[in-house]
Amino acid sequence: MKQLKHAMKWLATSVALISLLVLSACGEPQQQAAAPQEQQAEKEVIVWKLAQTWGTGFPIFGDAVINMADMVNAMSGGEMEIRIDSANKHKAALGILDMVKAGQYEMGHSASYYWKGKDPNTMFFSTMPFGMIAPEQYAWFYYGGGMDLMKKVYDKHGVYSFPGGNTGNQMGGWFRKEINSLDDLQGLKMRVPGFAGEILSKLGVVVTNIAPGELYTALERGTIDALEWVGPSLDLNMGFQKIAPYYYTGWHEPATELQFMVNKEAFDGLPPHLQEILTIAMQYAAYDMYARSYHDSAVNWASIEKEFPEVKIRTFAPEIIAAMKQVNQELLAESAAADPMFKEILDSQTAYMKMARKWTEISDYAYLKDNLE
Repeated sequence: MKQLKHAMKWLATSVALISLLVLSACGEPQQQAAAPQEQQAEKEVIVWKLAQTWGTGFPIFGDAVINMADMVNAMSGGEMEIRIDSANKHKAALGILDMVKAGQYEMGHSASYYWKGKDPNTMFFSTMPFGMIAPEQYAWFYYGGGMDLMKKVYDKHGVYSFPGGNTGNQMGGWFRKEINSLDDLQGLKMRVPGFAGEILSKLGVVVTNIAPGELYTALERGTIDALEWVGPSLDLNMGFQKIAPYYYTGWHEPATELQFMVNKEAFDGLPPHLQEILTIAMQYAAYDMYARSYHDSAVNWASIEKEFPEVKIRTFAPEIIAAMKQVNQELLAESAAADPMFKEILDSQTAYMKMARKWTEISDYAYLKDNLE
């Protein structure tokens, strides 16, 4: 928390200096830049509302939103305030895009692949099966054209989308029974979002998507036989292991990025300095969430055998992984042939991953391969 406060103070100072430089460059008289204190006090506070998919007090994901809102308030000197409504209040955990688009909320925090039913192209901006890991994907977003492609997709929805925090590589899910072959997937009822759901559906899984707050109940009541959520940073506290003890390593979400959404008209109506403050706060909160998620996963994993002896760690058999990869390629090819925008994003991600993966292999992979104890 101390580090966050230091960062907020530094960012606030930076933004203040930038604002003064902008005013000077625009030829504003110095006496106007230094407005009397009473005029500053009368300045109207801009109050926005943000709807999030997560429930009240939800760790890591919800914390990222709180951090962002606190930073906006601090850096703006109280000129802008963002009030957060959790899913407990608005009752539409999977309706965030619609509410932000309609202007019911100026902002939202969710995950882009939740909107695949409305627009399949949104899936790319969360994560894709067998795709980039988090450092590669962040590089693609900010330096490889990802932000521009995301803007093209979301423009027609009337919102801006920004990276909203990464979980890193996610686990492959919790299962009531062990999965030893493709036959074991037939008729299995599983909660899994995004493109991974399309793949598993082709392999015989009955796929559904369920809001986070309903996951444990759905598993407990037998509505589903398995689910994937995040990883040890969040899963163990949810209690899934009490019902479905088989915990599989991941394949489907190597770099799951959440998203901040901002109503386009509302954002464009902000003064430039508040647009900049909001953008900086979202970017900082997103990357801070990535670090926090990694930390909590590492801490929880270190104690998993002692505190949760019922958990049985498994990896999917090679024949299952091979079948997943084959179906993945087939579905990607079908969608790319039918949708030019899908193809444009797929081509961009594929080319960038091919380039970046060579560096990942010679740097991180080579180091880990030689230094794992």
